[in-house]
Amino acid sequence: MKFAYRFSNLLGAVYRQGNLNFSKDGNAVVSPVGNRISVFDLKSNTSETLPISTTKNISCVGLSPDGNLAVVVDEDGAALLVSLVTRAILHHFHFHKPVNSIRFSPDGRKFVVTKENVALMYHAPGKQREFNAFVLDKSFYGPYDETTCIDWTDDSKCFVVGSKDMSTWVFGAERWGNLIYYSLGGHKDVIVGCFFEKDSLDLYTVSQDGALCVWKSNTKLGELILMKNQDKAKYLSQRDDEDDDDKEERMEGEDGVVIRGKSEAPKDKTSKNVRYQQRGKHFFNKEGDFNNLTAAAYHKPSHILVTGFASGIFHLHELPDFNLIHSLSISDQRISSVAINSSGDWIGFGCSGMGQLLVWEWQSESYVFKQQGHFNNMASVAYSPDGQYIVTGGDDGKVKVWNTSSGLCFVTFTEHTSSITNVTFTSSGFVIVSASLDGTVRAFDLHRYRNFRTFTSPRPAQFSSLAVDVSGELVSAGAQDSFEIFLWSMQTGRLLEVLGGHEGPVSCLCFSPVQSILASASWDRSIRLWDMLNSWQVKETLPLSSDVLAVTYRPDGQELAAATLNGEISFWNPHTATQTGSVVGRHDLEIGRKDTDKITAKQSAKGKSFTSLCYSADGEAILAGGQSKFVCIYNVKEQMLMRKFEISCNLSFDAMEEFLDRRKMTEFGSLALVDEGAGDGDGVNISLPGVRKGDMSSRHFKPEIRVSSLRFSPTGRSWAATTTEGLLVYSLDGSMVFDPYDLDLDVTPASICKQLRLQDWTSAIVLAFRLNEKALKEEVLETVPHEQIPVVCRALPDIYVEKLLDFVAACLEKSSHLQFYMTWTQNLLMLHGQKLKNRSGAILSTLQALQKSIQRHSDNLSKLCDFNMYNIRYAAALSKQRGVKRTAQEEKDDDEQSEEMSEASLEDAELML
Repeated sequence: MKFAYRFSNLLGAVYRQGNLNFSKDGNAVVSPVGNRISVFDLKSNTSETLPISTTKNISCVGLSPDGNLAVVVDEDGAALLVSLVTRAILHHFHFHKPVNSIRFSPDGRKFVVTKENVALMYHAPGKQREFNAFVLDKSFYGPYDETTCIDWTDDSKCFVVGSKDMSTWVFGAERWGNLIYYSLGGHKDVIVGCFFEKDSLDLYTVSQDGALCVWKSNTKLGELILMKNQDKAKYLSQRDDEDDDDKEERMEGEDGVVIRGKSEAPKDKTSKNVRYQQRGKHFFNKEGDFNNLTAAAYHKPSHILVTGFASGIFHLHELPDFNLIHSLSISDQRISSVAINSSGDWIGFGCSGMGQLLVWEWQSESYVFKQQGHFNNMASVAYSPDGQYIVTGGDDGKVKVWNTSSGLCFVTFTEHTSSITNVTFTSSGFVIVSASLDGTVRAFDLHRYRNFRTFTSPRPAQFSSLAVDVSGELVSAGAQDSFEIFLWSMQTGRLLEVLGGHEGPVSCLCFSPVQSILASASWDRSIRLWDMLNSWQVKETLPLSSDVLAVTYRPDGQELAAATLNGEISFWNPHTATQTGSVVGRHDLEIGRKDTDKITAKQSAKGKSFTSLCYSADGEAILAGGQSKFVCIYNVKEQMLMRKFEISCNLSFDAMEEFLDRRKMTEFGSLALVDEGAGDGDGVNISLPGVRKGDMSSRHFKPEIRVSSLRFSPTGRSWAATTTEGLLVYSLDGSMVFDPYDLDLDVTPASICKQLRLQDWTSAIVLAFRLNEKALKEEVLETVPHEQIPVVCRALPDIYVEKLLDFVAACLEKSSHLQFYMTWTQNLLMLHGQKLKNRSGAILSTLQALQKSIQRHSDNLSKLCDFNMYNIRYAAALSKQRGVKRTAQEEKDDDEQSEEMSEASLEDAELML
């Protein structure tokens, strides 16, 4: 049960490549991130990564109109049919060629896929079970080059396809008598987008050189006539009389008929063929500066066209008059994808170069959502003491702080000018310390979001390791060029001491959680323990058989683990300086073979080792990762492998497979090294003559899969790993295993329900925890009346107090019954506080989980209360102001009434006289 972790979320990356999609209600963005799919809810401001993955990076995603299904296609053409309701894969399919775009029809009955120069129309999978969910309906041929974009008419009768051969093709989804296909020219560059007007066959086409063509059709959608059987037979017979030099069109239907002929329909006196006429042509690059148009989207109800450019600028135009509404630069990188939500208010932008995802509200001219991951590798990760935040440092020199609940980054620090090597939190949880190769160690305040301390060395040094003591007063950093360790005071910012003695670069530093002892690991095959209270002297020196790459303390400070270059993990007693055990983990790494390697993976594994270590919250297990796609978790006491986690199955990374693909081997070398790409899609071919993929000078190479850092959450419920793919978070999954505590023949769900009917709450809780089924425990707990909670807590056996507290902490994190579970927590801590205090070390992770949940609820409620308080004050002030006005008006009315009465009385008096 302790090792039943599963992938829960992907942080550190929000967009890589492919097309963006909005959900049906327009409140969520579906973004491809590598070989995974992330869904960002813009209303609740949360993110979720679906538990699915493809074998290569995702190139395009198609969403069904009802928002329940998605077709995900990777770079090789392998497709997954995914249910967005159950988050499960329903079907696997392979198109055998790279797919450029995919689009469902508005009625949801069909979808079109474009690959190479072909448009394939498939029957969309329905609600009933099917042997093959992807049934090919028709294949449409016409363009000579690759197809790029698709759009459907509102009634799903026709669709249009754009191509790299600068032509646009209109096809009929059915066999229409007056429209088989129609080809449109008029452009001088690749077609980026083609869009139908609302409820019309009128068209807009946009090309890469910044040209927009407006096409007017002579036929309305309702005037399309279905081809009759006799016309179909006449059309087939007419095909045999035509020359081979004529232009051919083939359509393969479900009846197996192949039609080839000219682009004209059977002649019918009562119907006219569809014809298009160019009504206008507009240009975006009016100033003459050549700026490639890279993405486009059109919102039919509001007639808004959004275009993105290679310079990071986007334009909003109103069609068909081409009136510029808005223009803004949102990035210095090319805009790769543009999407508009159903209401037309929000526009989503994806920039693959920087890994940016932006949602812009064009009417208020403000950002709804703005996130950016590390556009280079992430080097380090650390949890806050309560497990609520995660901080990451990357090779791009940025320090980012992520919320574990929402999965979003809420602050980015950019003060460093070089790669970040290590980051950590202080014990207070409100200060982040980071070390960098730029020669500085910086401290950041999470209250004011500023860099309030900068620590430097007397001589310039590149810091490769970092540690902060338990009090948060001492900051230490190890240099990789001078082999020294520098100590600073957090309060004053002054350098306190320079510790020398290592004969190699300092690879890792770690403070003891319970003492002022600093452990430093070095490439000189030793670990030194420095006493911070005794003039910074060396207390012990631990000799090892190989270079030390990582060192970490157990949470109770009674054990030390070290990873060495020979692939071993050794365990030491820091008090006696004796080795207590070791694990040989080289074979568990399972190193893959890179495309450029001349030796086998088995041979290269001899030089690989673990580079990151981390103890679990209870200290019973240790996580280890390195230059491999696997993270290993070992039982420290038994010194054996408990489980291996495969962090990625993405073959777009290098060193993923143990053996090279023999099908790609030729007499000239591996085909995997041949750069066949045409650049980044903006029309510039960046591949140089004679340059291969593995060469960095080609500016296009496969990143190698590796794990750079590992951290266990202080709550013990999750752990995080910084990898080539991003920041992966694995959470404890209680539903994966049945793990009863004290099972007996009498411990059954029926006996538990019987105790509930008898209102014997304590016995029901004990039986539920013996059976250890989460749903049953939750049901029993929430059945207990509110006034009976203190009685039940007092009568509960001691052995079940910790278990109940741990379960309440887990429920409090997600349940909406806040007061109910807070009452359980308060009574358990008040009635059993002394016993729990004596075992505080064992239940530390539970208490930290409680603190995290209570703190999060407190923050959310305080914001809501403040908001309500301000609204009430505003309403009170408004009503008061209106009351003053009403009083003045009433006084005025009273005066007028008294004047009228006095005038009336005078008139009566005059009449009487």
